[in-house]
Amino acid sequence: MFIENVSKLSVLTKVPFVCSSPSTLFKLSKLSLKFSVSTNIVCYHSISTSSNALRQTKLTPQEVTTILRANEFSLEIENHTSVKSYDSNQLPSNKPIEDTRCEAKCLLTTGVLLGVFDGHGGAACAQVLSKRLFDYIAATMLPEQLIEDCLTRLENQKPVELVESYNDKFDIVGELKQLYLNSFKTFLKQLLTSQKEQQFEMKQMMANAFLTLDQHLSQEAQMKQGGNHLNLKTLGVGLSGAVCCVAHIDGAHLHVANTGDAQAVIGVLTDDNHWIAKKVSVEHNTDNVREVERILNEHPKNERDTVIRMERLLGQLAPLRAFGDVRYKWSKELLQKHVLPHVGEQALAPNYYTPPYLTARPDVIHYRLTPRDRFLILATDGLWDLLSPLQAVRLVGEHMSGKVTLRPLQLPRKHMKLAEINDLLVARQEGLSLKPLDSNAATHLLRHALGGTEYGIEHAKIAQLLSMPQEVVRLFRDDITITVVYLDSEYLRQPHSQSTQGR
Repeated sequence: MFIENVSKLSVLTKVPFVCSSPSTLFKLSKLSLKFSVSTNIVCYHSISTSSNALRQTKLTPQEVTTILRANEFSLEIENHTSVKSYDSNQLPSNKPIEDTRCEAKCLLTTGVLLGVFDGHGGAACAQVLSKRLFDYIAATMLPEQLIEDCLTRLENQKPVELVESYNDKFDIVGELKQLYLNSFKTFLKQLLTSQKEQQFEMKQMMANAFLTLDQHLSQEAQMKQGGNHLNLKTLGVGLSGAVCCVAHIDGAHLHVANTGDAQAVIGVLTDDNHWIAKKVSVEHNTDNVREVERILNEHPKNERDTVIRMERLLGQLAPLRAFGDVRYKWSKELLQKHVLPHVGEQALAPNYYTPPYLTARPDVIHYRLTPRDRFLILATDGLWDLLSPLQAVRLVGEHMSGKVTLRPLQLPRKHMKLAEINDLLVARQEGLSLKPLDSNAATHLLRHALGGTEYGIEHAKIAQLLSMPQEVVRLFRDDITITVVYLDSEYLRQPHSQSTQGR
């Protein structure tokens, strides 16, 4: 079935709003401008829903658990190096959810890609990103000969697979597939030219993938179909927006590319068994002073009071970098020509003098993993509004200790010494006190983010947040998407883990 979640495109922009409940005081709201643009972008392979449970006013503990686990997913990565497995989950606030997620292994090169995508103004842009961005990133890592081979196959209308996605729940509608394929072929041709002119550098290549895909979204939004009419589906993708945080892990090398306000955090276990949260992403919002200064310096001094107002770009958009959102990037002339005839003057932001005001350029961080780095958390801002990075790391660390008690005891290897077995039993005994309710670490984070108190999980609190009517729930919590990636410490101790190529 086609999703109908963006049949009326809503350009949603956050504005300050303070609301309170017996258990929470939370600043989170969105101002909705309704734009009637048809944008059926994807069709689902399968749909997981808990709408019936959400309509209930009083939830039992079992019903709470059913809601929290509705979208969870776990996978062990076979025959890979530093990545052992991952847990992932989503909890919607918007109906339908505007977040997406994607995880995949690279087929023609080494490494794993994982990402979380937070849409606004509908789910269209985030959905398209999650289906296209990994191919763009994977292509940048190919040697010249493989790029030529891919182009030859595409020109002969043969399929090309650069990544193998896990937990793939939807596909692009047929009429857009060829359009997106043509854009990708253009990108491959650009890569051939650039490879002959410059050396490979992973940070630069990931940024190139982000910027080129965003450029293609903008170009596709201006394309016409059926004579002189714009393709309203591609226009809808361009008018909606999304931020994302993507990690590429290859041996001991971690690269995190972030555009917007999602975050990536590593859980580090110190020698004295304390957890440290190490941020490996840069947030692009008004809490980042350098980011604010960057934007102000890109526009005339007489706009300093209008470029950022109420902690929002042009008083409207909370993330200061994003994909899509062409209404903050196109010239006023382009907006008047392509957008205003369909959605009206409300599409034009106030004080719109010197565009572009927005970019999809990511900050890319390279981090060398060590045996002390036990896991990576990728999450949209819906989680970080409720938990600090250190709180999240400690919760996952405790979950790791307690999770072993959920399974029968198995010796990790043959011919273990009695002293080693004794240490294993002692650790298992200690883990009994931390035995979690959920085997999925992302679900564990969701439960504590919504219901956690100083004394543990408060059922009344979490039940209240999960049973709010659709028209008010968005005032108290955002869509939440979490992926927890478990790292293999034993592999990272080996010298060969540092020697993967392509840095």
